[in-house]
Amino acid sequence: MSLFNVFDITATGMSAQSLRLNTTASNIANADSVSSSVDETYRARHPVFAAAMQKAAAGQESAVGVQVLGIVESDSPLNKEFSPEHPMADQDGFIYKPNVNVIEEMTNMISASRSYQTNVQLAESAKNMLNKTLMLGK
Repeated sequence: MSLFNVFDITATGMSAQSLRLNTTASNIANADSVSSSVDETYRARHPVFAAAMQKAAAGQESAVGVQVLGIVESDSPLNKEFSPEHPMADQDGFIYKPNVNVIEEMTNMISASRSYQTNVQLAESAKNMLNKTLMLGK
């Protein structure tokens, strides 16, 4: 594997962690939203990642990075609360809140931020190694 492949790998890692940060921010932003029906209530979203192994498995000299397979909605139950005075209450007096666990989302955000930072540091290290390699000829 070439040292240049490190840049491809870290780029896919940074892109994946950036998407993870965006979905986490969306979850936190919608954590306190309220709805009057189950169908309209925001559901927590999470990205699904996989190692991009197709090129490596085919025998090509290529970087193996991170592939985003998609974003899925959480299937955990929504928070149903009896609040007949609330303006968004349904005919039975219930309001529905998202299935977002803010503590879990904050932990996810810290993890994604650190993973992103690690990828940046790896790219910086690879750049420094390439610069030092170029200086060998002088």
